[in-house]
Amino acid sequence: MSQHLRIFDLSDERGVLRASIAVTLVISSLGIGFGLFSGSFSIVFDGVYALIDASMSLLSLVAVNLITSYAVAGNLSRKLKERFSMGFWHLEPMILGLNGTLLISAAVYAFVTAIGSLLEGGRDLEFGWAIAYAVVTVIACAAIAIVEARANRAIKSEFVRLDIKGWIMSAGITAALLIAFVIGFAIQGTQWQWISPYIDPAVLAMVCLLIIPLPISTVRQALADIFLVTPVDLKRHVDAVARAFVERHGLVSYRAYVARVGRSREIELYFIAPADGPARTIAEWDALRDEIGDLIGGEGPDRWLTVVFTGDPEWAE
Repeated sequence: MSQHLRIFDLSDERGVLRASIAVTLVISSLGIGFGLFSGSFSIVFDGVYALIDASMSLLSLVAVNLITSYAVAGNLSRKLKERFSMGFWHLEPMILGLNGTLLISAAVYAFVTAIGSLLEGGRDLEFGWAIAYAVVTVIACAAIAIVEARANRAIKSEFVRLDIKGWIMSAGITAALLIAFVIGFAIQGTQWQWISPYIDPAVLAMVCLLIIPLPISTVRQALADIFLVTPVDLKRHVDAVARAFVERHGLVSYRAYVARVGRSREIELYFIAPADGPARTIAEWDALRDEIGDLIGGEGPDRWLTVVFTGDPEWAE
């Protein structure tokens, strides 16, 4: 496999994001250039929107590199590991939240701009150049969205999933523009020509209303991760495992603290042992920790599991 193919390896999260950034930069350049040439503010906005999306994809790529490097200690500098001893998982919800918020903001801005254009009497365009740009962009956006969606079936990355939403939003916006441009071009020289300045902003406004809700679920989940909201399903699973463990080994009780931070699962378990219980060696306590770790499952670089045994309940509160 050549160096270029390795850089854009679609079986790897980072390769997918690199490919997305490269395509986005090309589309952004086309959008700004065609927009200025045709006099279309919508196309210029489409190019700027793509540029914002590329910036967010670049941030996502940096975060993925840091998270992956932390899992393989040899790939991380000593200074970074000392300063971020708890890992880099917290970057993921922060970037996802920022990305989703910017996508929503861009769509809202486009909607407000479209309404303003309608109130001002619309805008005149060079429909021929606008149609050529829209066709190329819709094909490119749809193609990269399909490719990323197929790749993410195996990768299962939140970054890639949000990137796919971004491509879908871009394709939706540009498809609406294409429809507007084709209709506007078709009615030139007819009795309906007076409508042509209003077509582009009207369709753009309707599409924005449809796509604004798309990133909301991602932003909601990102905020839940940032505020360490306990995931119900994971907490239920940990409680079931811990209760059975307490009964099986004659312990007094337990305390479980669970959070999801991006792709990581952070679990702290405190088991209250009888104060007058039999003494155990370090190896025996470690064997109990291994047992509870196997029962919880999900062992890997993205699971942070702490298991503590104590006879004093205050240490668990």
